[in-house]
Amino acid sequence: MKRLFLSSYFSGVAKLFPDFAGGCSGKKVVFIPTASIHEKVTFFVGADLKALGKLGLAVDELEVSTASHDDIARKLSKADYIFVEGGNTFFLLQELRRTAADKLIVEHINNGKLYIGASAGSVIASGDIEYLKYKDDPAAAPELNGDFSALSVVDFSIVPHCANFPFKKSAEKIIAEYSGKLDLRPISNNQAIVVDGDKIEQIAVESKKKKSQ
Repeated sequence: MKRLFLSSYFSGVAKLFPDFAGGCSGKKVVFIPTASIHEKVTFFVGADLKALGKLGLAVDELEVSTASHDDIARKLSKADYIFVEGGNTFFLLQELRRTAADKLIVEHINNGKLYIGASAGSVIASGDIEYLKYKDDPAAAPELNGDFSALSVVDFSIVPHCANFPFKKSAEKIIAEYSGKLDLRPISNNQAIVVDGDKIEQIAVESKKKKSQ
């Protein structure tokens, strides 16, 4: 049974994760930061690592672009959860495909291992990431040669950071062009899509403003 926790910004919804996961104590998560390594702004990586630590998870980092296939296979197998971080979705896809990590991750997901995505890590779960061209630069992944087929473990397409600076306009462009072609699921930084077998649900962290009303 597939289980996925797909977010825009994991740190923003981390408090929702333990209930979905069924607990975090004593669990190990393999953390894949690959999408972020060529980004100029990377504060989210540290924020997400801190959030994982606060949940009591043991983090094992895996930089796919420099790891051997054996190391990738070993670390994925030993982890209870797989976390794929945000950044450039096209570069992420290129490196997952080049190292065959994509096939390994899909196999683990199909066998029931819980997958956590943040931004690019959530988008990559869809069937094709071409729609993200308005947010991320496809030129970062020349080896894809225009083939943007992704993990295909969900049949919808997440649009991350909706209503959040600086991606609000790019999200609006994606929605305008692809809303009639793809099953788009726009989420903000305080929302996530969770998949538990056949059940798909959108969850959110309430804002302080809402709580005070």
